[in-house]
Amino acid sequence: MNDLVIMKNKQAVTSSLRVADTFGKQHKDVLEAINTKISTAENSALLENMFVEGQYTASNGKSNPMYYMNRDGFAFIVMGFTGHKADNFKLQYIKAFNEMEDQVKFQVPSTLPEALRLAADQAEKISVLQPKADYTDSMLANKGLETISMIAKNYGYSTREFNKLLHGLGIQYKQGKTWLLYAKYQDEGYTHVEPYEYTNSDGIKQVRNTMKWTQVGQKFLYDFLKSKGIMPLVEQPA
Repeated sequence: MNDLVIMKNKQAVTSSLRVADTFGKQHKDVLEAINTKISTAENSALLENMFVEGQYTASNGKSNPMYYMNRDGFAFIVMGFTGHKADNFKLQYIKAFNEMEDQVKFQVPSTLPEALRLAADQAEKISVLQPKADYTDSMLANKGLETISMIAKNYGYSTREFNKLLHGLGIQYKQGKTWLLYAKYQDEGYTHVEPYEYTNSDGIKQVRNTMKWTQVGQKFLYDFLKSKGIMPLVEQPA
């Protein structure tokens, strides 16, 4: 039962020869089953990536046809094999596929072009993820309170537009000149209302309450808006 699954072209595969030998079938019968499936017009498009033709040298020195198959191809062919013994073999194959595919995930590039391709792929992934990391890291690093105007700026909105957006999404409402959270969000620690002093148009100093967002509240806004397809500027496509 060794070498149930092998590596070929960086993919975990088994062969029609191995399947025939393991399950006690005639190789010609396994070939016939595969050819019958592939030749069915409605299935050919789905099966073309599951099986690849190959050759093997028989004991008489003659070159004979065989097939390599990936996990999906294997499952498709042997799903009709029944019995307790067959089930045990299927489980061993599944285990072998899993182990081989785990090795592929951690395979080290063996050539310079492969290494360069891997480095380029990793750089591309990092470039996609970096804006999100930068935004969330800076947001979570700020332990203090944040004004709505600054949050709005991060999303490319004016303060007025952003307040209206949050109102429309059922997050906040306006009482007098102060925005407050609706009841279901009030006790979650998302905001803090504090007084601030300002001078009105008559030159008289007055005090008005203003709502600022905590670190937890900023994370809530980020997740909530993301679920609505609204992202910070740094995460929006160029």
